[in-house]
Amino acid sequence: MTGFKKQGAKRAMTLYVAGMLAVAVVFLIISCKNKEKAIPASPTGYDLNNPVKYKMPEDLTEISGFAFHNGKNDSVYAEQDEEGFLFNLKLGDKNANYTKFGKSGDYEDVAICREQVIMLKSDGTLFTFPFSQVRSKEAANVQKIKGELPEGEFEAICADEKTGLVYVLCKHCADEKTSKSSSGYILKLQADGTLKQTGIFVIDVKEIERLANKKRVPFRPSAMAKNTFTNEWYILSSVNKMLVVADVNWKVKNVYPLSVTIFGQPEGMAFDNQRNLYISNEGDQLSAGNILKFSYKK
Repeated sequence: MTGFKKQGAKRAMTLYVAGMLAVAVVFLIISCKNKEKAIPASPTGYDLNNPVKYKMPEDLTEISGFAFHNGKNDSVYAEQDEEGFLFNLKLGDKNANYTKFGKSGDYEDVAICREQVIMLKSDGTLFTFPFSQVRSKEAANVQKIKGELPEGEFEAICADEKTGLVYVLCKHCADEKTSKSSSGYILKLQADGTLKQTGIFVIDVKEIERLANKKRVPFRPSAMAKNTFTNEWYILSSVNKMLVVADVNWKVKNVYPLSVTIFGQPEGMAFDNQRNLYISNEGDQLSAGNILKFSYKK
């Protein structure tokens, strides 16, 4: 091969290698960008991808709801969806104490308001008893309240300490004719511990679909909590791993997809009085239930 031909072949090889490197670099950049896009966004002040995880004791493998008393995170008050017990423990404890308040049943969430514990059963039945009973083996003065909520399935409850109002969201209610909206009910906590319905609210599922860029969203609320510092409502839909944030008037502002590796089965949610967000995941035979803490950062 002549020197001229050798130089040409060498130049061609150099150009080929340079071209392959350029393609590799472009591919790497695109891959990195795609990975960045794949990381779910988070509400302002929180990083939903970096929680502190607290494993629950065996009794709370099927934790489905929890609450704090006056926002204090020194103790967690939780229930699981099979027994009529309210558990209390400190985050990180290996064992939990409990108070019996009712028979076995499908209990889904708990709220604490004005020194009353409010338990929500999946059929809309509510139970209340004095908070002073949570360290007793069995609660006294338990009241069973039926008929204040329509026929349906319920998993989400939240109480406002300042107003004494209790908010309950349908997971699926018989009076919901379409998937265009999700119904909620407002109850007033009475001085004697009973509850009376005082109003309703509606969440626009079509707006959730628009913000999530999806045609059909099976919105089935599994938990709700109020961020009292921003007056925003946080709503979980476990079935499609979604966190919805709405303003004080229930207008949907943002929708955040949740990582399936972090949120196995998100069923409970609460804020403490330091603005930290907590979300619980129900466990199974292979994994323990947990509560995830998302610390607030300015």
